[in-house]
Amino acid sequence: MNRSLKIYVYPHQKDDPFSNVLLAVDFEPGGNYASESYFKKVLKMSHFITRDPSNADLFFLPFSIARLRHDPRVGINGIKDFIKSYIFNISHEYPYWNLTNGADHFYVACHSIGRFAMEKVVDVKINVIQVVCTSSYFVSAYIPHKDASLPQIWPRLGGNPDFAPYKRKKLGFFAGSLNSPVREKLLEWWGNDSDIFVHSGRLERSYTEELLGSKFCLHVKGFEVNTARIVDALFYGCVPVIIANHYDLPFADILDWKHFSVIVATLDIPLLKKILQGITQQEYLVLQSNVLKVREHFQWHVSPIDFDAFYMVMYELWLRRSSLRLQ
Repeated sequence: MNRSLKIYVYPHQKDDPFSNVLLAVDFEPGGNYASESYFKKVLKMSHFITRDPSNADLFFLPFSIARLRHDPRVGINGIKDFIKSYIFNISHEYPYWNLTNGADHFYVACHSIGRFAMEKVVDVKINVIQVVCTSSYFVSAYIPHKDASLPQIWPRLGGNPDFAPYKRKKLGFFAGSLNSPVREKLLEWWGNDSDIFVHSGRLERSYTEELLGSKFCLHVKGFEVNTARIVDALFYGCVPVIIANHYDLPFADILDWKHFSVIVATLDIPLLKKILQGITQQEYLVLQSNVLKVREHFQWHVSPIDFDAFYMVMYELWLRRSSLRLQ
């Protein structure tokens, strides 16, 4: 993959009035949706780019959902029309889309609006590889194995923290707004528990301290199946407990999540404590050790490092490249 994968990025004029939503970011990405910006920024500088479309395995559609969302000329309500116009233009100016009806094309989006943005271009939903954070196979817009799950990752400064397992006193931890029935059910059952700390509102201790002091950190579905909490847990060496049905987990084609996380069905929230206490100390130590091993795959770097998030996404794309080259 590293030697042979080639990607063609559709060009645009620098004086294009919408060049700001097609260019890679010229600043350090930040916030919940940094993954989209990081990918574009790193891809632009990578050896995977080819200027010769005849050598390309895949074609990148470089529009940014995050930037379109904040552009006053487009906004949330205008994204669908923008994407429709963009696909119409490239399919008439270039021959590559029409060779496969977009099956060897891909785009990247982390904001949840991304999965609604393609509703006026059915071919995108059906054929294009969608690399998105909102990777729910319960939603018709997302097709597992064709599409790929992008982890929602906050930018990180400094090295990896490592709090020894014996210093983790809390059995479980969750903090967040109650923006879904699943989270409300979690608080109902475990809001006053002495072993599982479930909190809504301002924390007395810092979020980081809670992550470092807990054995298991709960990733609970909110408005969407995805949040940055799952990668927060990995970064701070806390074993993720995933309570989000229909979540196509990031890099699931590459990583076996059962070796470094615990997956609990939302219906089993009343059994959560029993499930976690049923994990032996030895089993926990194996899970936590594997967390420390895999967290390198969930980090972005401006200059990519082998096996980091950028290379993991590239490998997901490599797995999805077309086996049939149409000339």
